[in-house]
Amino acid sequence: MPLRDIVIFPYMVAPLVVGRKPSILALEDAMEKSTEIVLVTQKASEVNTPAPEDLYEYGTLVSVMQILRLPDETIKTLVKGQRKVRIISYLPHGDFLQAEVEEMEESVDFSSNPLGEVLQRACSRSFENYAASSHKVAKDVLKTIKNIENPHKYLNVILSHLPVNSLEKQKLLEADSIEDRLQQVLIILQREVKMIELEQSIDAKVKAKMGKNQRDYFLSEKVHEIQSQLGRDEDGTDEMSELENVILAKKMPAAAREKTLKEFKKLRNMPAMSAETAVIRNYIDTIISLPWKKKSRLKIDVNKAEKILDADHYGLAKPKERILEYLAVQAQVKKLKGPILCLVGPPGVGKTSICRSIARAMGREFARLSLGGVRDEAEIRGHRRTYVGAMPGKIIQSLQKVGVSNPVFCLDEVDKMSADFRGDPSAALLEVLDPEQNNSFNDHYIDLDYDLSEIFFITTANSLHGIPVPLQDRLEIITLSGYTEEDKEKIAEGFLVPKQLKENGFKAGDINFTSGALMEIIRLYTREAGVRTLERYIASLCRKIARDRQKRGDQKKKYRVSVQSIKKFLGTPRFRHGTAEETDEVGLTTGLAWTEVGGELLQIEATLMPGAGKLIITGKLGDVMQESAQAALSYVRSRAEVLGLADDFYQKLDIHIHVPEGAIPKDGPSAGITLATTLASALTKFPVKHYLAMTGEITLRGRILPIGGLTEKLLAAKRGNITHVLIPAENERDLADVPPKIRNSLTITPVEHMDDVLELALIHEGKILSVKK
Repeated sequence: MPLRDIVIFPYMVAPLVVGRKPSILALEDAMEKSTEIVLVTQKASEVNTPAPEDLYEYGTLVSVMQILRLPDETIKTLVKGQRKVRIISYLPHGDFLQAEVEEMEESVDFSSNPLGEVLQRACSRSFENYAASSHKVAKDVLKTIKNIENPHKYLNVILSHLPVNSLEKQKLLEADSIEDRLQQVLIILQREVKMIELEQSIDAKVKAKMGKNQRDYFLSEKVHEIQSQLGRDEDGTDEMSELENVILAKKMPAAAREKTLKEFKKLRNMPAMSAETAVIRNYIDTIISLPWKKKSRLKIDVNKAEKILDADHYGLAKPKERILEYLAVQAQVKKLKGPILCLVGPPGVGKTSICRSIARAMGREFARLSLGGVRDEAEIRGHRRTYVGAMPGKIIQSLQKVGVSNPVFCLDEVDKMSADFRGDPSAALLEVLDPEQNNSFNDHYIDLDYDLSEIFFITTANSLHGIPVPLQDRLEIITLSGYTEEDKEKIAEGFLVPKQLKENGFKAGDINFTSGALMEIIRLYTREAGVRTLERYIASLCRKIARDRQKRGDQKKKYRVSVQSIKKFLGTPRFRHGTAEETDEVGLTTGLAWTEVGGELLQIEATLMPGAGKLIITGKLGDVMQESAQAALSYVRSRAEVLGLADDFYQKLDIHIHVPEGAIPKDGPSAGITLATTLASALTKFPVKHYLAMTGEITLRGRILPIGGLTEKLLAAKRGNITHVLIPAENERDLADVPPKIRNSLTITPVEHMDDVLELALIHEGKILSVKK
């Protein structure tokens, strides 16, 4: 049976784990015939199935004392060496190795040669030294070895306790005379004893060095602690004195300096390991990092600022006018309280980006804080220092970042804050945004008055509904309505197309958009107040062209995007151009609605069915709109005689009012006149003009009340191919804020009473509908 890296000597007892199949078969065969088997060591341990030439010539005949089969199909056996053997020849056998061996007799006779006895004694002394030095041989084992008289057995037992590799052991097994074996074992013992002595010497030196290092470390820590108590760094500099100099050199109000020095004295007298030390040090660092009196140097040039604003943004006349007014006044006075502007408009119209442009035009630093989803008052006012992990509010943190006390500060999404048990952040903003109070803003963390009055605050919101009324009172509202199709085309040509060409790796002129192509994208693929979706489609088109260019392998190819190629690049249009009805219909009226993303056209339908006077309203309408429908029906019933209806018409009919797109919630009073017109058309069978849209709130007596969002609604009418719009008479004053292009492209008729609406909206074939009574 071949062995890996193990040499078995005569008289040696050793456990073996047998796992190779031929070895297991050889062991089982030996157990059937006798309990003896020859063990031979392999020359190379990595050989898995050794041939005769892979084995040494000498091995050991052993008797198998015990055998145990393990669950993993291996065998654990205990063997005892009997005699050394030499392999004469191998016999053919398929399953395992068989060989003819010669037993080697080992005789000992020291009478003729006393060298052997001398060597044995030397080996005994060396082994005792080895056992004493290594502590690896138990005392009872050492005593047992001393009592062994046979030199061969003595050597073989000693070798079982020595860290000798298999090659050396094989040479000892093959040695002919006892003297040679004794000499080799003596050399091994002396070598091992020297190795142990060297290891012990190295260990002693390492321990001594570690002891010195520990001593040095202890002393250095002691010195460091003494220096910390004195307020000095390791290099001898006085850290506390440096901090005090920074505080004294910092330009800050007297109250702030007095409080900071007071905290500094507490810090100096406080132990370095105290938990309060880090809290006070962080507080002082926060105070001295604030730009108390550091400001941007203002070089106000109104004409230059106007050019920058016009270059960065198309349109937006009112915000630009207000900014330029502020700059003009600031150029004339030394100090002007910063205005608090609020830009309100649908997404994508450029509210946040115009804030950056304002900062650039004014030569100021720009800070931005998004308030969307903020519900903790401490985000604005900061935490009190008694809390773990306390830090200043976002306002103070932003000022630390920009490093000046007069930046342009954009508070984004001010309408999307919410309140919970941690407080109301919108209430905390009242002090920040009140020009009469923000010159002494008190953050809970710094607990000092900080002057915010020179900051140019600009807030943005999608709608005013989400901003509390007390906060609105502090703001100067500037409404940004949506863009017209012509505006979007110019923005695409001047801003969006060059930006996307650059971002997608094209040079100017690589892609040429025709005017008709851009208008096609605007009309058939987008329906929005801003330009974000338009920019996404332009980017998508650039990516598709980039892919086509890479596919062709022609990096210099120029592309021309025309109306005909838009569908090829962008697929089927999402919308049809113009949402106005193509024919006059009975019981179908177009209304105008306002949403957070701009104005929308609202189609309202009504149909009549035999019944008992029920009013059915569908289309996911809110309470206000359902009440408007009830009021509209009451008005129509009150005008039954004028409209040519029977007095009891409602008792024999069920009226179903439906507003399409039922998945979208709809609410608001401005659909009142639209609902009344739809009911009147359905009941009188007079069609409603398909090119006409209307907006207004109705009373039971037919009066028309004003509405909001007029500009957005007129933009929606223009987008929807409407040519005539009816608006409340009281909203006529708001027409001055509507872009002239929109005003001039629509026929806008102010109306005071519902009778006027019916007269204008219904096609009554020459019949006189009403004369107001």
